[in-house]
Amino acid sequence: MKVTPKRNRSDSASAAVRAAQAVALGPLPPPDHVCLRPGDLPYWNSIMTARARDTWTGVDLVQAGNMARAQADIERLQQQLDTEGYTFEGKINPLAQLIETLTKRTVSLSRILHVHAIATTGKSDSAGKALANERDAATDFDDLIPTLRAV
Repeated sequence: MKVTPKRNRSDSASAAVRAAQAVALGPLPPPDHVCLRPGDLPYWNSIMTARARDTWTGVDLVQAGNMARAQADIERLQQQLDTEGYTFEGKINPLAQLIETLTKRTVSLSRILHVHAIATTGKSDSAGKALANERDAATDFDDLIPTLRAV
C-alpha cells in the first residue's frame, strides 16, 4: 500500500496554473516563529524562489531562515573584512574564519533544502521541473504586465 500521496505531473495544465498562481503570490513570507532581520529578507526571498512554492514544508522554512540569516551575516562580515583587511596584526583576521564557517553552513543548508545549482536547473527531478514552470510563468507574467497597463 502506498503511503505517500501521488505527485502531480509537472508538465500538465494544472501544473501551469499552479505555477502562475505561485508567481502571482510572490515569495513565501517567513512564518511567525522564524525571526528574520530586515537585512535577511532579500536572501529569504532569493531562497524562496529557488524552489517551487508548493514544495516548501514547515521544517524547510525554518532551515531557510537559518540560511538567510547566515547569508546576510556573510555579506555584513565580508564588508567589515574588506575594510579591516585579511590580515590583522600580522595574523589572519578572525573574521575570515567566521565567514568560512558561515559559508560552509550555507552550502550545507542549500543541499538540505535542495536549492543548490543541480537541484534548481530543472534537469534533476520533478521539483526542478516545477520550478522551471514557475520561472516560465514569471516570464509570461512580466511580458503580460505592459499589455495590462495599456488597457
